[in-house]
Amino acid sequence: MADVIRVPNAKIALSTASVYPERTPDAFELAARLGYDGVEIMVGADPVSQDIDVIERLSEHYQVPVLAIHAPCLLVTQRVWGRDPWAKLLKAQKAAERLGASAVVVHPPFRWQRDYAREFETGLARMRDETNVTFAVENMFPLRARGSDVVPYAPDWNPIDYDFPQITLDLSHTAVSGSDAMEMATKLGDRLAHLHLADGLGVTNKDEHLVPGRGNQPCAQVLERLANTGYSGLVVLEINTRKAASRTERIDDLAEGLAFARLHLAATT
Repeated sequence: MADVIRVPNAKIALSTASVYPERTPDAFELAARLGYDGVEIMVGADPVSQDIDVIERLSEHYQVPVLAIHAPCLLVTQRVWGRDPWAKLLKAQKAAERLGASAVVVHPPFRWQRDYAREFETGLARMRDETNVTFAVENMFPLRARGSDVVPYAPDWNPIDYDFPQITLDLSHTAVSGSDAMEMATKLGDRLAHLHLADGLGVTNKDEHLVPGRGNQPCAQVLERLANTGYSGLVVLEINTRKAASRTERIDDLAEGLAFARLHLAATT
């Protein structure tokens, strides 16, 4: 009997961060051109990424749905959508609801956000009770300074052992932290609700976000595992194309990442 290929219902989205230094509108255009199922909006310095009215018009114009919102919780986006972290999450939730996105990606709090960090688990649980939007907490990584690890996040850079029912697994971050990505995916089980597909070599403290297949992370194996378990979350290509020599090279990288995801997000039975 011939093998049967099963492809899960998981959709493959393009992170708007993947087209930087191009802008959010370019991400919609390229997602439509290349055949992505939708986009994940990285809310950042680009004013368009912060403006839900404009995002809605772009989605309608290109016929590309917004599948997820990445809340502005990077160091460089501390003032985007205000400085109150709970207000940011609420705004991300409302944006997701309005745009029809299923998930909000959020990082663990920084240690200096003491009140936010102390209430993070219970606060997220309260927000989950008030919406159908998923809040998927992302694995981060420690920083290295003078030969030792410094953890700038609370309760930790790794949310897996904490009471978060939905997790984002980022395969560039596993490279930086030296984590076993397959072990993490297995341990998470159904809590793995969101995948940031990227690669990394892990030889420095640099968060590389390489095209999948160009580093040493088990990108193919993770995707194949998700296919075998009937994964229904999102797969989001979140790569760094800043050093692309031309727009053509950037587009080639985005096309390669999508082809990689589609190839390996399938199970043979």
